[in-house]
Amino acid sequence: MENLVTERVAPDRQAVGLKAFARIADDWSLTLREAAMLADMSESTWKRAKRPGFAGDLTHDQMLRLSALVGLYKSLELYFNEPISRQWVKLPNRGPEFDGARPVDAMIAGGLPKILRVRGYVDALRGGA
Repeated sequence: MENLVTERVAPDRQAVGLKAFARIADDWSLTLREAAMLADMSESTWKRAKRPGFAGDLTHDQMLRLSALVGLYKSLELYFNEPISRQWVKLPNRGPEFDGARPVDAMIAGGLPKILRVRGYVDALRGGA
């Protein structure tokens, strides 16, 4: 069996990512369940993780999710005015990534690959890709 070395995420980077995503979850009016599932956490872990001083470790996948969601948030803020920029993830969407579903539901169902595709989709809308 091969020994695998896992890289720990620096605590300050993890704290910044969690703080940013907690603010985004509030701005997007995500339910506890929606925010937890987007971050790939249980609801109880998300409750603890969004508070300052969270002592747990995030996985590489979770950090990638937080990073992609922060990028998506920024792209939405640049492309749309409020309130659409804040409501977009919860509005039914007929775009090619969604088939009439809400982007938040599509991202929850599709995990990190879908989150990355949605971010790319919005970046392309605003001419950034």
